[in-house]
Amino acid sequence: MTVTTNRSGISNRLLDLVPAAPAQQNRKEFTSDQEVRWCPGCGDYAILATVQGFLPELGVARENIVFVSGIGCSSRFPYYLQTYGMHSIHGRAPTIATGLATSRPDLSVWVVTGDGDALSIGGNHLLHALRRNVNVKILMFNNRIYGLTKGQYSPTSEVGKITKSTPFGSLDRPYNPVSLAIGAEATFVGRSIDSDRAHLTSVLRAAAEHPGTAFVEIFQNCNIFNDGAFEPLKDRSTKDDATLRLAHGEPLVFGAEGDKGIRRAADGSLEVVSADDPDVLVHDTAATDPSQAFALSRITGDAHGVTPIGIFRNVDVPTYDEAFNKQVSDAKARQGEGDLMSLISGGETWTID
Repeated sequence: MTVTTNRSGISNRLLDLVPAAPAQQNRKEFTSDQEVRWCPGCGDYAILATVQGFLPELGVARENIVFVSGIGCSSRFPYYLQTYGMHSIHGRAPTIATGLATSRPDLSVWVVTGDGDALSIGGNHLLHALRRNVNVKILMFNNRIYGLTKGQYSPTSEVGKITKSTPFGSLDRPYNPVSLAIGAEATFVGRSIDSDRAHLTSVLRAAAEHPGTAFVEIFQNCNIFNDGAFEPLKDRSTKDDATLRLAHGEPLVFGAEGDKGIRRAADGSLEVVSADDPDVLVHDTAATDPSQAFALSRITGDAHGVTPIGIFRNVDVPTYDEAFNKQVSDAKARQGEGDLMSLISGGETWTID
């Protein structure tokens, strides 16, 4: 079954179920009256402002947009948006969003989570949402620290990280969230930065247009417990050399002078070379085989001196919720509506005295 979608990711087949949005919507209409309670200078403020400014682009009425969050600093997000929302339980936001998107395909469903919430207690929930390709958009704020509980190391903290819970340095090797998502064969995987509003908006726009699960890692500064974790990507004097901006169909080149590129090494990994090397790769987000996107996700600032941001993968695969609802519809067509009382009083029951 081929399903076309509008910019919100809602199937065009279902658009007649969705009330028309007002002719013009603006950021103010998506901003709640709740006091924003994050530490002054937190990167969450920049992400919130970007999302509030972006939501009017969806062309969907506020009552048909839902934000589901877990636990953590980022998970206060639904309070600050004038949409439907749910501040759920630790790590389970993708599961709740899966049920919502499957039962209400007329809604635009978003998940807001953090690196601890998503990758620690919520790890399995995230993986299954990604592999199923449920029509939800997952925004994972990564500050490489537990901020809400006051500065313990998280699943993305670097080896040797000194924190309140690792006074002699973390021994854990960190997750690479983008590698994890591509390994689960997520159909849309992107990465952006809290302070780059234009870039973040472009990635959110592409995620919204994608039918299926869209996973976006957002580097987010915690200025209280992990300040400057992404400084090379933000400082004007270093960011051009430290950032590889991904663009579909464009060569993988970067640097202040555009003099560096990425090619495949003899062992199959990727390496940094001169931009005039004839083997510099061209970025292809639509490649069915995720191997190059995965290899690209292994390019890191620590190992290569450069970090890719942008869209790693964007492929069109049937969504779980569309397939599920078609299965239910087909069953009803064959057997008619189910009868719950007949099921309860059927032959496979017994009485206990």
